[in-house]
Amino acid sequence: MNKTAGHRAAPEPLAAQGRAGDIFQLLRDGKARTRAELAGTTGLARSTVAARIDALVAAGLVGPAGEATSSGGRPPSRFAFKPDARVVLAVDVGATHVAVAVTDLGGSVLAERRLDQQVADGPEKVLGLVVRQAAKLLASASRGMAELAGVGIGLPGPVEHGTGRPVKPPIMPGWDGFDVVRSVQRSLPVPVLVDNDVNIMALGERTAHWPEEDNFLFVKVATGIGAGIISSGELQRGANGTTGDLGHVRVPRGDGVLCRCGNYGCLEALASGPAIAAALRSAGLDAARGPDVAALAAHGNPEAIHALRQAGRDVGDVLATVVNLLNPSVIVVGGSIGGAGEYLVAGVREVVYRRSLPLATSQLRIGLSRAGDQSAILGASQLVTQHVLSPAVVEATLQATG
Repeated sequence: MNKTAGHRAAPEPLAAQGRAGDIFQLLRDGKARTRAELAGTTGLARSTVAARIDALVAAGLVGPAGEATSSGGRPPSRFAFKPDARVVLAVDVGATHVAVAVTDLGGSVLAERRLDQQVADGPEKVLGLVVRQAAKLLASASRGMAELAGVGIGLPGPVEHGTGRPVKPPIMPGWDGFDVVRSVQRSLPVPVLVDNDVNIMALGERTAHWPEEDNFLFVKVATGIGAGIISSGELQRGANGTTGDLGHVRVPRGDGVLCRCGNYGCLEALASGPAIAAALRSAGLDAARGPDVAALAAHGNPEAIHALRQAGRDVGDVLATVVNLLNPSVIVVGGSIGGAGEYLVAGVREVVYRRSLPLATSQLRIGLSRAGDQSAILGASQLVTQHVLSPAVVEATLQATG
């Protein structure tokens, strides 16, 4: 968790700011409000609120949303956020796939395509595919390039958040230090935001299904194992973007098991999709990848079920410490192995509830992803909207167009 040295000044209250960008934040929840209601909430003069609403309407971010009940005279107009004002390109790059979608500013998917693509083929090929799909999907959604607000990209490796550059990603040859932002902006001249895939999955899952939970953990179990951590409502990235790298934590059952990182006993070497598949192959089963393991379990294969349950226990060994340290209220498991369902989660629960402190688990919920393979797309969209709809960016946009 990031810490800031010294005393941080309290943020200036909304009523003292009075910017259109700040007033807009009150409308982002989709609830329609009158000018008088906004004035009452902010403490601003009605004339000030009216001027700010007019600017937001002119920019297309806010629109009329019917009339309120009148207490006498002409009924007051209500105004609400217009999520269809602009669109976002949301991109999920996995080890063996690329998913590209166009969403509105509220995260609703307007058009989407998922393609087989090896991330190991390198950034030029993968990002070239993304750019080509962008044009096709915008046309499919009947939206123009001028309506594109930004691009959000999730990558399956560590990312330096400030620059969007991958940092020594273990399964992404040719990507280390690559300028993803500049590469995409050559074809799509809009803000481009890049993050680790599990971080955007955490954003997407929480936004769509757990918006009231401020302490939330998303665990991805797939080719690798990692966690997206939301603490006190904020996504945690750490000093260098490696927060949540659970896959290379040593686990008790790992003695003598060599991981691709060069260490012995890493969680990923025992509980990732490839590791489980390799164990099943050694038992004579046909399992090349994580999805094959999930399919075997879904058909009732006892060896696959046992392997997934044990993988869940291994993940639980690590998460028990995480629960004591971070005290999340919800842990969600997703990814290609997470899709194997309750077999994996049952193993996680078994260990976490046994080994974590009773107070830390008294209200803890552990379950499967509700968003499924949409979590990364939803999170990539959210990554962009958090930026382009922030008070400062909205204010700058209004000033540039005013």
